[in-house]
Amino acid sequence: MSDTEAALYVGLISGTSADGIDAALCRFQPHTELIHARTHLWPDALREDILDVSQGNRLLDLDAYGRLDVAIGQCFAEAVQRLLQEADVLPAAVRAIGSHGQTVRHRIGGKQPFTLQIGDPSVIAERTSIDTVADFRRADVAAGGQGAPLMPAFHAAVLGTDAYVRGVLNLGGIANLSVLHPDGRVIGFDTGPANGLMDAWCAQTYHQPFDRDGAIAAGGTVDEALLEALLNDPYFALPAPKSTGREVFHLDWLRAHGDIDAMAPADVQATLLELTVRSVADAVRREAAQADDLIVCGGGVHNRALMDALAKRLAPCRVVSSETLGVAPDHVESMGFAWLAYRRLRGEPGNLPSVTGAAGLRLLGAIHAAPRR
Repeated sequence: MSDTEAALYVGLISGTSADGIDAALCRFQPHTELIHARTHLWPDALREDILDVSQGNRLLDLDAYGRLDVAIGQCFAEAVQRLLQEADVLPAAVRAIGSHGQTVRHRIGGKQPFTLQIGDPSVIAERTSIDTVADFRRADVAAGGQGAPLMPAFHAAVLGTDAYVRGVLNLGGIANLSVLHPDGRVIGFDTGPANGLMDAWCAQTYHQPFDRDGAIAAGGTVDEALLEALLNDPYFALPAPKSTGREVFHLDWLRAHGDIDAMAPADVQATLLELTVRSVADAVRREAAQADDLIVCGGGVHNRALMDALAKRLAPCRVVSSETLGVAPDHVESMGFAWLAYRRLRGEPGNLPSVTGAAGLRLLGAIHAAPRR
């Protein structure tokens, strides 16, 4: 077994909600193993900057962009350092870091499609003394793909079964669905908003980062007129491959569809939860109608009202947390980017053209070498 196969890897991601940097320490041989994981919180001011920029509320000049890129890279490096300290692992034991970065734009339409994740990987490599693989999405976009979602390949590797069709649903800021067929075929796409809109409304209205257990939504009433207006957004009817993000689904988008400030706040929250449920359920029925189970990961697993509503709408399909399969739901994505770094160092492709629409398999990520001390 080579050093690349036997070594430890670190995966890093901050999702569209920017609620923290998820960091996972993993091993992939002889089997996938999560050694340690943690979430590293953003400084409040930096998180506000990230959300403002990613929603298009503030445009940056080149100097401000450069500073933000470095500041995010510094926080990612600190997340690695804290992770290794807690795990009592030396940097020399880690073969590479896979850093997704922080998405600030995802513009796939038009003549010059692009996706942009920032968090200077050279800063991460320098501060951690670990080779860092980053910029995973742009090679797929250059090949005509969406650059997202990238997790279906990892889902297939660790959660696939040859016995029946299985769905894997990631409930982050955006929801994405992987459909794993027993013959190895995989499809996947972003279904639309998951936690992002709910968290944004909760933060603005209740000054809380999220709706714990969905309690606020459970106390409200769904506004059917607003819900139907939201579901009529053209994105939901688009065929796969497709991907989206906070630059599309944000509070200004919500306000464009109804007078939410005149509604009871809990009713807005209930309607947003139902938007996630309906858009996910419609996607599952359309693309994974034969699925025996739906394995759920991401922060939305902890929203009991959301999970109960999904289970009710999708019955008899079983809706369960990835924890039931021994995979920590909060760290599937960070494990996935560690796995993509592992693939990159082995010279193996990381995308699935059946998911992203790219012209073919591609090596994903650029390698930023750490200083040799």
